[in-house]
Amino acid sequence: MEKRPSRRLLTVERAQYITPNMVRITFAGDELAGIPTDRAGGNCKILLPAEGQSRLDFAEQLENGPKPVTRTYTVRSFREDPLEMDIDFVAHGDTGPAARWATRAKPGDFCGFAGPSMPKLTEFYADYYLIAADMTALPVACAALEAMPDDAKGVAVFEILSEADKQTIQAPKGIEIHWLISPDPHQASPLQENFIRGLDLPLGTIQTCIAGESSVIRALRVYLVNEKQVPKENAYISGYWKIGLIEDEHQIEKRNE
Repeated sequence: MEKRPSRRLLTVERAQYITPNMVRITFAGDELAGIPTDRAGGNCKILLPAEGQSRLDFAEQLENGPKPVTRTYTVRSFREDPLEMDIDFVAHGDTGPAARWATRAKPGDFCGFAGPSMPKLTEFYADYYLIAADMTALPVACAALEAMPDDAKGVAVFEILSEADKQTIQAPKGIEIHWLISPDPHQASPLQENFIRGLDLPLGTIQTCIAGESSVIRALRVYLVNEKQVPKENAYISGYWKIGLIEDEHQIEKRNE
């Protein structure tokens, strides 16, 4: 069993909007030492200081409690020289604590960190890959694409808020990338399901990396696992959030399901 990661206090090196609705926070410094370098695409926990809280007080809280407000994110990339880690945050004007912190972050700011887990796809053996994500899951999907062998074939479909939110991804040439525009993240969208149902999935082994809003994910799981008989061990399909629920409420619902 993988050892439970300890909490770290990380420092912001820079913050930049990579698209109008996505801000990338780059952390740097000795606090990153010891994090495995193969964790791009792995889940992590971001622990948020209270507004105006000092670094010393927050460090004491991380050590002794109570647990700060915590949200789940994905390591987008990790570099050893210089020692840096990127985490991308969707920033589309909502009032969530993590997005609020990220959109205001500047060099020298800090937060807590725990993790990361292993990436969702660590072995690539499929004849065909199906990747799908909304903006919250773009980091895990992009990391998976960038880790694939050069001869990988398949389709990636990304649902974004605006045309300007398209990103450059270092994907294999055999992966067709499609972008769908859905400007209101608070309304359930059928775009990904409709697109994927319209694909002519080939014979052979299919691996998936699919994540996003829970109602979309539930429909795609039914289609791919139940109707198309993609083996569960080949199908990473995960609800990252749900319209109308904060993360803690969504996690309780997922456990109950």
